[in-house]
Amino acid sequence: MSEKKYKKAKTTGRITLPSEENFYDETIELIERLGVDVLRDSDGTKLPDELKKLDEISVYTKYLTARGHNDFAKEHPTEVTRFYLMSEFVTATSEETQIKFMEEYFDQQIKPDYDHDVKEWWEVIDRTTGEVVDINDWEIDKENNIANIKTIPFHEYTVSFLAYCYWDPVHMYNYITNDWDPSIPHAIPLDPRYDATAEFLEKYLDEFLEKNPLTDVIRFTTFFYQFSLIFNKHGLEKHVEWFGYTNTVSPKAFKEFEKEYGYKLRPEDIIDEGYYNSIFRVPSKAFRDYIEFQNKFVTEKAKRLVDIVHKHGKKAIMFLGDHYTGVEPWGKNFANIGLDGVVGSVGDGVTLRLISDIDTPMTEGRFLPYFFPDTFYEGNDPTIEGKDNWVKARRALIRKPLDRIGYGGYMALAYKFTKFIDYIQKVADEFRDLHDIVTKDKPVAKATVAILNHWGAQRKWTPWIVAHGKWYKLSYSYMGITEALSGMDMDVRFINFEDVRNGIDPDIDVIINAGDAYTAFSGGAIFEDEEIVTKLREFVYNGGGFIGVGEPSAHHYGNGRYFQLADVMGVDKEIGFSQSTNKYFVDEVESHFITEDLTKDVDFGESQKNVYSISENTEILEYSNHEVHMAANDYGKGRSFYIAGLPYSQENTRLLKRAIHYVAHKEDELKKYYAEDVRVEVAAFKNLKKYCVINNSLDDVTTTVYDGKGNPKEVTIESADLIWFEE
Repeated sequence: MSEKKYKKAKTTGRITLPSEENFYDETIELIERLGVDVLRDSDGTKLPDELKKLDEISVYTKYLTARGHNDFAKEHPTEVTRFYLMSEFVTATSEETQIKFMEEYFDQQIKPDYDHDVKEWWEVIDRTTGEVVDINDWEIDKENNIANIKTIPFHEYTVSFLAYCYWDPVHMYNYITNDWDPSIPHAIPLDPRYDATAEFLEKYLDEFLEKNPLTDVIRFTTFFYQFSLIFNKHGLEKHVEWFGYTNTVSPKAFKEFEKEYGYKLRPEDIIDEGYYNSIFRVPSKAFRDYIEFQNKFVTEKAKRLVDIVHKHGKKAIMFLGDHYTGVEPWGKNFANIGLDGVVGSVGDGVTLRLISDIDTPMTEGRFLPYFFPDTFYEGNDPTIEGKDNWVKARRALIRKPLDRIGYGGYMALAYKFTKFIDYIQKVADEFRDLHDIVTKDKPVAKATVAILNHWGAQRKWTPWIVAHGKWYKLSYSYMGITEALSGMDMDVRFINFEDVRNGIDPDIDVIINAGDAYTAFSGGAIFEDEEIVTKLREFVYNGGGFIGVGEPSAHHYGNGRYFQLADVMGVDKEIGFSQSTNKYFVDEVESHFITEDLTKDVDFGESQKNVYSISENTEILEYSNHEVHMAANDYGKGRSFYIAGLPYSQENTRLLKRAIHYVAHKEDELKKYYAEDVRVEVAAFKNLKKYCVINNSLDDVTTTVYDGKGNPKEVTIESADLIWFEE
């Protein structure tokens, strides 16, 4: 046993920690310090039996359902998963053109599928006309991976090709990130739509459980199909999209789809002009049908595996990531799987809510940093990332708590960082204290806010996400909305345009429409639909609130407006057609309820150009560079607020909170359970007669806090701390 002196956890349970071989004494110490009740392995590690046999400790065993069975994969090479991929754009300069369609892909990951007739399953497209090139006008040189095409000079062409995935994308990512031994074989992913693979995967799981009696919980990582993660010729990420379906295709799937849905899919239905149906694209009918088709199939297959786990008296949980395509927890068939829980990686408040809002018996968040050498190296302080991660996620956790938290990676590596271990000990105790309180009551919500886009509840908490917790230039200006709302004292919903068509729920106080023009989030051509536009106008006119961010309702189709709800918002965007019409209304209001807490210039992120006021009644809250960046407007009995962009910050969170109160006509409710300083938030639990004051900054803060009756008092709260008060 280690001779180190350490302080034991105040309470125990609800904490999952990774461990590994040759780390027994240190693991015992960490169990006692953090109050750990579950141990797990990670990719590249193994839990020894001596740790699995510990009393009062449950064991998670990672289970890679459809990858790494290389012997079987080599015996069944046509049952490996596939991609539909597109070559680079090539401009023809003569009547015959060659396209090296594999040139930009990583040849250790991607191999063309020549087992199926290329003339049936591939397409060559003239991207200048959008027409499919006749199959008699192109041939494939299979030896050199070249398409020889009859072309029209100075038209652009692409090749859409079916390809095997011979190196699992996550295994490849981990291999490269951790500089694994080159002798480690590349894990080959399998497609369970093929009968031999499906039978093998069920049999293998059954045998695995027989051989691992000390396992208590199987942690599926995840099931079958990897979200889109494709590498370029340099071994770098070429395309990553957390909601992509590029790696789910096969000739068998397409034939079964045609039989079930009555029409034939094209490669283009997956490739989508090279956008690969990103979450930003307005989804086509074919893609929506394909998602539904795969969801039904994958959830049925997943249920068979979960039933096997239950047959052995074990529990089954799913990691929300890696091969989770087809089992998105927001799909209508997810509950049929029968999982005992879901665990996912927490990068911020949004990703926490993405997990905690899942309807499953147990939700668990894997907090950052991951114990990998890209963070845990000499000279770096991983505590900084750990504290930032916890503070961002905690405000969301208070709104909708997780059941458990944990960490992943190489514990022996993290153990060397004493300051970090001290910090996560504090986090573990704080989490348990919070959980014990906030699970007993629902926190007070000042309003019900609905985010409107094409996806709605099918993909809630996911708007503007490309990949987990990462920054993207055209996303961050909108992700501040969901990040702010993840921990705000509001009930949050996600609705689509069919929900509007079917009648806006009267419980909704405020609708937010946000995004760049023509994306799935702003809406695009749906705003040609008079029923949609009319019902949104009616909602606001009769007293509802509307908030537009970026290019809300943007769609120019010849009716003299770019923002189709310009009358509601009091602003429109100049797109060059009406420059000869003077824009008279440029004066800012002297003060406004929404901007009352501002102490510095607003960060609009990428912002918007050339937005202007359309009426003298529009209240301009920020005007610079001859354009409007913030405005409020009365519309009948309702109100609206427009802002050019809303990256996440404490200042912008307060700005959005005030805007919601204003457009919902709830200004009088603002200073109840409220802190004057924007770095501090208040969460109230009326039935418990408690409220929590949360410092979301790393500074010590003294501020005025208001209770539920609006009574003020001065509170001093330390860096990243929280304080409970009784009422």
